[in-house]
Amino acid sequence: MSEAITYASAGVDVEAGDRAVELMKEAVRATHGPQVMGGVGGFAGLYDASALLRYERPLLATSTDGVGTKVAIAQAMDIHDTIGFDLVGMVVDDIVVVGAEPLFMTDYIACGKVVPERIADIVRGTAAACAQAGTALVGGETAEHPGLLTPSEYDVAGAATGVVEADRLLGPERVKAGDIVIAMASSGLHSNGYSLVRQVIHHAGWALDRQVSELGRTLGEELLEPTRVYAADCLDLTRAFPVDSERAVRGFSHVTGGGLAANLARVLPRGLTATVDRSTWELPAIFQLVAELGNVPLADLERTLNLGVGMIAIVSPEAADAVVARLAERRVPAWVIGEVSHAAEPSAPSADYVQGAKGVDGGAVQLMGRYA
Repeated sequence: MSEAITYASAGVDVEAGDRAVELMKEAVRATHGPQVMGGVGGFAGLYDASALLRYERPLLATSTDGVGTKVAIAQAMDIHDTIGFDLVGMVVDDIVVVGAEPLFMTDYIACGKVVPERIADIVRGTAAACAQAGTALVGGETAEHPGLLTPSEYDVAGAATGVVEADRLLGPERVKAGDIVIAMASSGLHSNGYSLVRQVIHHAGWALDRQVSELGRTLGEELLEPTRVYAADCLDLTRAFPVDSERAVRGFSHVTGGGLAANLARVLPRGLTATVDRSTWELPAIFQLVAELGNVPLADLERTLNLGVGMIAIVSPEAADAVVARLAERRVPAWVIGEVSHAAEPSAPSADYVQGAKGVDGGAVQLMGRYA
């Protein structure tokens, strides 16, 4: 008689999944306000939407994303409690671009083997980032995929839903000639371009535990630096500088895959150009290191990495100084990098000029000068 085959012998440990849930429950509950119903462990997360009754015309915003190959760095270093910040930042900061408040989020972890402590660390980081963003983590799923992923491998994804009053919606139609472009500093690489970065360090033969004087820490510590989550800061700006005032925030651009120019062009109306002055900031050390170590062309860097700017605000000229000052009060370094105008298209193709991007037939961005 052949040996019995069980789910456990096929590589799936249901009990380990249950232990992971027990370890993460308190962190998840900490993100729950009175609007969250049902607690942890239900088939579906429940959110009381009656608060939306105060809206005249509520528009729901939704976004989904992952963190790409940055998970390979977390796995190599066996540090898993920061990758959740990357996940939350990639999701909720896309929602605030339109002025929406992210209400709740769900996450998904696929792994080769459920190690309860590792799964709990991932979710604890996600919950901590949700709390920072003012977003409830209402549910999630952990799936064990033996045979598809090795026991040490995992990937993460998430989705969030937010709401904005229709007459407070931000977007290209708000942007005008004369508006000012303000940069908010990134915390580092965030969660984009890691396929390029990992290729560079692989070919250079650098180990993650290598001490790098320019970085002031190991290479791995720098690469694992969590994404800065801007949601609460951007929402604070929309309240302090409402769209219908003289001192107004017109829009935001989340600088992710594609780089600054391509993402900024997405939130500009056709016919307007944002001229961005590179000399207004110095490239942080990690970006200089990647460029030099891999001999990466500037054009490739600019369309792959954030180069020190993680979020952009487009504001009326009357609001510019006050916006920079308010962000400084919230400990977000910010500075003016350019202006929106009716600038004409260049007579010849240029890597410094981007018009429309990611399927959006929008405005244009002209990059000028050299980095400081």
